[in-house]
Amino acid sequence: MNDFKSLSERIDVLEARLTYHDETIDSLNEVITAQWKQIDTLTRRITQLNERLQEAEATTPGPANERPPHY
Repeated sequence: MNDFKSLSERIDVLEARLTYHDETIDSLNEVITAQWKQIDTLTRRITQLNERLQEAEATTPGPANERPPHY
């Protein structure tokens, strides 16, 4: 009977740990999903800014790194 009680307690502890691990995995999955969406948004914004910079450089007259006349 003592072995059964000990085994039952061990199973209860394992089940509690499994539940905790499942909750942790779900929480981490939510964080990863949110970060992935944020990375996608930032990547798109960087691409847009890079395109705008290239357009601005293409329409700027003269060299971009020219020294001002007062030097």
